[in-house]
Amino acid sequence: MSTATLTLKDQFPGLAGNWHYLDTAATAQKPQAVIDATVNALGRDYATVHRGVYARSAEMTLAFEAARRTTANFIGAAEDEIVFTRGATEAINLVAQTWGLTNLKAGDRILLSVLEHHANIVPWQLLAERTGVAIDVCPLTADGRIDLDAAQAMLTPAHKLVALAHVSNVLGSVLDVARAARLAHDVGAKLLVDGCQATPRLALDMKALDCDFYAFSAHKLYGPTGVGVLWAKKDILDAMPPWHGGGAMIDRVTFEKTTYAPAPQRFEAGTPMIVEALGMAAAVDWLDEVGLDRAQAHERDLTATLRRELSARNDVTLFGPEDGLGIVSFALDGVHPHDLGTILDEEGADGSRVAIRAGHHCAQPLMDHLGVSATARASFGLYSDESDIEALLKGIERTRRIFG
Repeated sequence: MSTATLTLKDQFPGLAGNWHYLDTAATAQKPQAVIDATVNALGRDYATVHRGVYARSAEMTLAFEAARRTTANFIGAAEDEIVFTRGATEAINLVAQTWGLTNLKAGDRILLSVLEHHANIVPWQLLAERTGVAIDVCPLTADGRIDLDAAQAMLTPAHKLVALAHVSNVLGSVLDVARAARLAHDVGAKLLVDGCQATPRLALDMKALDCDFYAFSAHKLYGPTGVGVLWAKKDILDAMPPWHGGGAMIDRVTFEKTTYAPAPQRFEAGTPMIVEALGMAAAVDWLDEVGLDRAQAHERDLTATLRRELSARNDVTLFGPEDGLGIVSFALDGVHPHDLGTILDEEGADGSRVAIRAGHHCAQPLMDHLGVSATARASFGLYSDESDIEALLKGIERTRRIFG
């Protein structure tokens, strides 16, 4: 499809002016519909939830729980399987510190992959320090995908958890989650999926994927920061002990004994992220209206175009598979990515500025695997178009002239 079929930039106030935003993998810009929903929730409609007996509190409670239902429908899940967290990082840590501490012990093993984000590495290392569980690392294929054939050969009954990214935040490579789930379940392991980069780009169905845990953040989904989701199969969620203690997650408190609310409320201690949850639901509604099939096709088209243009240069190294989704990581010979990013952010002759990400992208083990300390990363969103690619290519040419 042509990238011209999506012309959404005018819905994003953060993209006003001749500014080309190519850092969506870090955080997405927000459409006006999400901004309006957030402003109304914080102002005109604001009240606490689950506590007040007055009308506005009751209305806000209904809206908050409707946001849970909207989010559940978006990923093909039941609403009582949706835990609101502060983000994907907290969601993964929640699993590590509840399910992990309860179910894992010395002698057990966890399988990760080379391309994982630090948020899907460090929580398991912290757990390993406490329990003695061992961590194994699945290699990548030559073009930068998680090598599921290698994973199959590595997995044993000692493995109790497999934790993998659905879409790499550096390479854009897409995991076959359903196959990964089968491999994990064949040895009796659970599968946790980091869905941060997948959720805004791929239609999801938790039943079809058959993973056991799925984590994502709203701010990469065109929603606000400070809120995310842990989805888990209901029987697993029901068996997990609480993590944080406080109001809202209890049934009855006495000094002798406290009993806890059922899942998911058991994991949502304190006043929740009311405004943020409503903002996330607005983002989901907006994305549903645009259509995830169009989103995926649009970003694949842009990714292919940029990879084609960069591969025509003899001074650029591209990383990741040809069919990576929405993300292009590369290196410009003789230019550190930080220098490239700085020059791109300087106003060009036509007044344009380009924002990319430069660094290790919270994936230092992957950088070691690639043999670099950092890469430049351009990542697309639904608001991206060919003008962003043109501005990036002009900026690369300007950088080349500066560095010779």
